[in-house]
Amino acid sequence: QVQLVESGGGLVQAGGSLRLSCVVSGLFGNYVIGWFRQAPGKERVFVAAITSADGSTRYADSVKGRFTISRDNVKSTVYLQMNSLQPEDTAVYLCARDPRRYISTTDATNYDYWGQGTQVTVSS
Repeated sequence: QVQLVESGGGLVQAGGSLRLSCVVSGLFGNYVIGWFRQAPGKERVFVAAITSADGSTRYADSVKGRFTISRDNVKSTVYLQMNSLQPEDTAVYLCARDPRRYISTTDATNYDYWGQGTQVTVSS
C-alpha cells in the first residue's frame, strides 16, 4: 500500500526557517517526489522536485535560493528546507509521486500519489 506522509509544518515569523519531511512507503524502483503548495482560494502550484535515482532537482522561481529539496533513500524520506520564509509562503504543503524516472514537467497532473498535507503559516 502506497503512503506519503508529510510533517514539520507550523507557525513561523517572516525570515524564519522550517524543514518539512515526506516519508514514503510502498513504492519501489525509481521515481520523482515533488512538493506542491496550495493557499486558501488559490490553485495548487509546484514548489520543488527531486529524483530518487540521482538526486536531480528542480525549483519554482518563487523559492529558488531560499528552499532546498533533498532525499535520504535509506530512510525513504524527502525533505524541504525552507529559509527566509515570507507571508506569501503560507499554504498547505503536499508531497506527491511522479512514477517516471526523471522530472518531466511541474504539472500536478503528472503525480499519481499524494500525501495529506501539512500547514505552513508565516506571520509578518
